[in-house]
Amino acid sequence: MTAPSPIFVVTGTDTDIGKTVFAAGLAGALGASYWKPVQAGVDPSGDKERVAALSGLPPEKILPEAYRLATPASPHLAARIDGVEISLDRLALPQVDGPLVVEGAGGVLVPVTETLSMADLFAFWGQPVILCARTSLGTINHSLLSIEALRARGVPIAGIAFIGDPEAENERIIPQIAGAPSLGRLPHLDPLDPASLRQAFAAHIRLSETFNRA
Repeated sequence: MTAPSPIFVVTGTDTDIGKTVFAAGLAGALGASYWKPVQAGVDPSGDKERVAALSGLPPEKILPEAYRLATPASPHLAARIDGVEISLDRLALPQVDGPLVVEGAGGVLVPVTETLSMADLFAFWGQPVILCARTSLGTINHSLLSIEALRARGVPIAGIAFIGDPEAENERIIPQIAGAPSLGRLPHLDPLDPASLRQAFAAHIRLSETFNRA
């Protein structure tokens, strides 16, 4: 029997920490399909377009969002402002050929609806989560709280991906306390383009760790 293709959910300890860039690198490295189920804020574009530009994936691998909301806010608020009701039925994982990379919105406890957080949605999917974390001051607390919230819901954790400048102690102590593997650290890239992301991902991110936990 053929083993099922891997599914990885990419989330973060906060918004704007680089998880979309990481998701683009991961999807490109795996040749995976990419899905952002809820996009909140599309001025001038959304994360789907950024992943399309950075991943090197063909257009058919970039899946349409279940909800594409205009307002840049948490999904529950963006949906309310846009006059949209978010339904769990529409957030079921899509069936694709090959690997799938799914990107959440904001941090793990961001509300999707009045009664459903991102972490609850991850538990509903039951797939391994990669937590993207800053390396800078404050990341220990944010990272460990995020991991506790995921584990409280029984969400499997594939590993922690650090993003930013090197901070050896933060990169050491968080995986140790959390009991979760570090997948490496993706540095800030300038310029950021498909070639630089592909090279940095191959050099700094240990994909073997993700498959060991998948």
